Amino acid sequence: MKSDIENAYTQLRKGGVILYPTDTVWGLGCDATQPDAVSKIYEIKQRDEQKALLCLVSDFKMLEQFVHDIPETAYEIMKYAQKPTTIIYDKPVGIAENLIAPDGSMAFRVVRNAFCQQLIKKLRTPLVSTSANISGKPTPHHFSEISSEIKSAVDYVVSFDQSKKGSTPSTIIKLKNDGTVQIIRS
Repeated sequence: MKSDIENAYTQLRKGGVILYPTDTVWGLGCDATQPDAVSKIYEIKQRDEQKALLCLVSDFKMLEQFVHDIPETAYEIMKYAQKPTTIIYDKPVGIAENLIAPDGSMAFRVVRNAFCQQLIKKLRTPLVSTSANISGKPTPHHFSEISSEIKSAVDYVVSFDQSKKGSTPSTIIKLKNDGTVQIIRS
């Protein structure tokens, strides 16, 4: 795992895109502060740049660096969530502009996966995370299901956990100003 973290880190710092295991499914990732790297992910996925991507952070402290107005409800949700939960926040800061949704929001998940936590802590910036598939195609739940087109398009493929079966994508929620929770994906 250590050499994968080092190699992935090197590629991420150079603006590269990695293929890596997350706490949900295998993902495509890049440094969330590098707009050119974000564009590469959209290109690899053949995805419309108007469709937002999400970011992984290592802990609450990192989340607070990139989202200044975190509702108290968010901490409660993240603390008690039984499965990986991504929350959409308003007005992120320090993130590549092409990651921010047209309405000025950004989705973040505090990751619980040890590999991701260690990589993100070393990177010291959020890590873009999107399923490792071409837009509109099925989400791969195992490394072997990832297309050769995706595997050959990235700058680094993590070898750690390639035998592990992924779970389902995270729940995505948006916290509204009136305190209510809107479920985007369950």
